[in-house]
Amino acid sequence: MLSLPACFLLNIELIRMKVLPLLFLLLTLLGASPTIMAKKSGILELDHIIAVVNDDVITRVELDNRLQLVKKQLGARTQLPDDTILRKQVLERMIMEKLQLQIAKRSGIRVDDETINRVIENIARENKLSMEQFQKVLDRDGMAFAGFRENVKNELLINELRKQQVKNKITVSEQEVNNYLANKANMKNHDEEYRLSHILIATPEAATPLQIQKARRRAEALRKRILDGEDFTRLAIGNSDGPQALKGGDLGWRKAGQMPTFFSHIINDMKIGDVSSPLRSASGFHIIKLTDKRSPDQSHEVQQTLARHILIRPNQLISNDDARKQLQALRARIIAGEDFAQLARTHSADTASATEGGSLGWTNPGTMVPKFEEEMNKLKPGEISQPFRTQFGWHIIQVVSRRTHDDSKQYLRNQARMLIGKRKADEATQNWLRRIRSEAYVDYRFNQ
Repeated sequence: MLSLPACFLLNIELIRMKVLPLLFLLLTLLGASPTIMAKKSGILELDHIIAVVNDDVITRVELDNRLQLVKKQLGARTQLPDDTILRKQVLERMIMEKLQLQIAKRSGIRVDDETINRVIENIARENKLSMEQFQKVLDRDGMAFAGFRENVKNELLINELRKQQVKNKITVSEQEVNNYLANKANMKNHDEEYRLSHILIATPEAATPLQIQKARRRAEALRKRILDGEDFTRLAIGNSDGPQALKGGDLGWRKAGQMPTFFSHIINDMKIGDVSSPLRSASGFHIIKLTDKRSPDQSHEVQQTLARHILIRPNQLISNDDARKQLQALRARIIAGEDFAQLARTHSADTASATEGGSLGWTNPGTMVPKFEEEMNKLKPGEISQPFRTQFGWHIIQVVSRRTHDDSKQYLRNQARMLIGKRKADEATQNWLRRIRSEAYVDYRFNQ
């Protein structure tokens, strides 16, 4: 089985029957059934609509194909609920997918072919496969390459939509970082990381007392079934309204700061295997299970590099070949004894570093663009690279020195900022998804 990102495992392009509503109307006007049409040679069964989602539809073929894929991906790892329950869960995921793609289309969001190709190439590379081998594996697993590519495109569209609608609007202040670090220092077991499983019984926006009571009773009944010995993963797949339902509710490893506040308040007192009572939030009732915990090393040392460079940018007067030759000549002059810093001040197009003799200061891994860092990491202190190109132009680099630096303080601040941002983004995303679902027109065409 391919090792694919989770977002690609459960979404494969299905047959898009855009002509079905018109065809059904025509058949109805002719007195034919919308699902079957009699012929002398027998009965021809047609696809039919399972759900209408605003101005789009989900057909039985689409749902059946997605259901089979989900069963294939999950069946080997856990006991699945019966098809009726699983079918409803898969359909709800498909509805949410359609709603987001509709908004992306209205918003004018596009994904170019080059980006899609690059993502697919990266997936193949992560699986240690050539593109030809990758396509063969997809065929073997019953996934048409064209459909897989369309699915990748849809996931990229949804990711970009979420960034525009939610994530880009999230801010984390210095005071929030300070408060997080201060609270963390006072917390018992503050360095622990937790692996959680989660079930959400959602309530609609502006839920009535009856709806809230019904959701609470359902959550309490599920918790009792778990305590009585039923499998948490199976119940999450069949019942949870959370985004990770089809992964058995697995939220992965999280620090306390990454969790919703009402999770982190109780998690310190839980032991591995414990299942919480239903926890109320604006989105509904949550049941969490602590499946594991660990204490990572909080020290953080990095290998820093002190380097300097000279940049020549191609333009209307300087071709790529001219830029490369200029740098080759400069490199030869440095090796012959001329001062790198002086030549950088005179010739480098990077004005910010040129005034410092081309010095980039001490840099951490990941600071520079990948090609620059790749070339820099090849060098020993004192060595000068051959000319190479990045998106900024042509460079030569000299590594001056390297050192091991304890970056723990800044690392912890960066981690705090990232964890706070992710928690806020997760909560905002769930609220946004609830809102677009409540505002959508969804008409089920089968008995739920």
